[in-house]
Amino acid sequence: MTTDPQWEPAGAVVRPEAAGAADAAGSLAAAARRERAIRAAVAHGLIGPDRPVIGLLDVTGIRAAAGALRTAFAEVTAPGSAVLHAFAVKAAALVPVLRLLADEGLGCEVASPGELALARAAGVGADRIVLDSPAKTPGELAEALALGIAVNADNPQELARLDALVATAPGHVPRSPIGLRVNPQLGGGAIDAMSTATATSKFGVGVRDEGARDWVVRAFADRPWLTRLHAHVGSQGCSLELMAAGVRATYELAEEINRAVGRRQVDTLDIGGGLPVNFASDEVTPAYRDYARALRAAVPGLFDGRYALVTEFGRSLVAKSGTVLARVEYAKSAGGRAIAITHAGAQLAVRTVFAPESWPLRVAAYDAEGRPKPPATETVQDIAGPCCFAGDLIAVGRRLPRLAAGDLAALLDTGAYYFSHHFSYNSLPRPGVYGFATADDGSVRFATVRSPQTVEEIVAESAGAHAGALTGLGGGT
Repeated sequence: MTTDPQWEPAGAVVRPEAAGAADAAGSLAAAARRERAIRAAVAHGLIGPDRPVIGLLDVTGIRAAAGALRTAFAEVTAPGSAVLHAFAVKAAALVPVLRLLADEGLGCEVASPGELALARAAGVGADRIVLDSPAKTPGELAEALALGIAVNADNPQELARLDALVATAPGHVPRSPIGLRVNPQLGGGAIDAMSTATATSKFGVGVRDEGARDWVVRAFADRPWLTRLHAHVGSQGCSLELMAAGVRATYELAEEINRAVGRRQVDTLDIGGGLPVNFASDEVTPAYRDYARALRAAVPGLFDGRYALVTEFGRSLVAKSGTVLARVEYAKSAGGRAIAITHAGAQLAVRTVFAPESWPLRVAAYDAEGRPKPPATETVQDIAGPCCFAGDLIAVGRRLPRLAAGDLAALLDTGAYYFSHHFSYNSLPRPGVYGFATADDGSVRFATVRSPQTVEEIVAESAGAHAGALTGLGGGT
């Protein structure tokens, strides 16, 4: 069979009675770090008239989230159990972020050749990478198996491709752990686009479809090298109960497979990620501890040591540690409504602009020096972005301290997706992203995560080197 990856065993347990107070204190500390970092960013010249929008990442907050994840599962897992927490790269596709999380003991879950390349550039070992994607090419599968990266097949056709590749391996035994993604088809959460366990989801094998469950059992019986089951119920908008029910269904299927084949062939359960994030306040809720305990209550056998575990959390590890800071270029009014025109809009906050009901963001108001604006100046106003279409609005009718030209608007909880998924509308440049850490004396140190994109880089990315390509085809008058 495949070689077991070198995962970390379950570790020490934090006393649960101290958890609530520690979580509250952690939220207050994170807010204080953010306030200091915003003032320091102005003082250091990271943001200003020529650099009107930046991203800030709280390194201490990211490390704390990774630690909370490890601890939460250690509290419920049998000693010595193998657990790999693989960060979903799509949530923050920046090599320094992946390196930071690797330093905290996390691996990577990747879903494209680009994400795989980022994980490897961050120094993440093949035994700590998991490849998930509904559209893997033969070349991607071959590369993964050559490197020894774990692969979760999405459907019967992909499994047939893997059959052919495994047949060429020495002894017909792949270097990689290989699993099958299943869809427990339990229904969706509050956000349709984030629900992956609906009856017609594009992901995995729908085990409630006619004949599908029997096919899955036979697929494992015919392939001794197929040793994992993978399921991911959903993401933002999905309840802990729904997520736990999906894991329970996957666990029960693994038990059924192992009984049918007469051995413990399925030895690893990949339970995905998808822990929701609270975008309404600084409070971190639900916590990883909440989810781990919900899993223990719903699926006690999951943690008895018989199965190795893989998780694939993304947004919940980094969202609360990110802030987009944008300069207000103009403050105006229309129809009696105050409008702050900022440099953060759809190019950064695509989901918020196009689906504001599902992805609202908190906005905080600061003056030009990075100091919070006084509540006494609050008024109802719109926070608009720089993109040239009317719907480019971060917040509509939001009551905030009135913003003036030169002030700063901070979009909070934007550490996931907002920094690494730029929408190149109007050829607006990708902003610089800076990690920060605060010292006991209140000082703030910054490190460049990504340099601001230059106009020259935009031209190069927009085929500047091929300027004459179309006119050179002829046909002009």
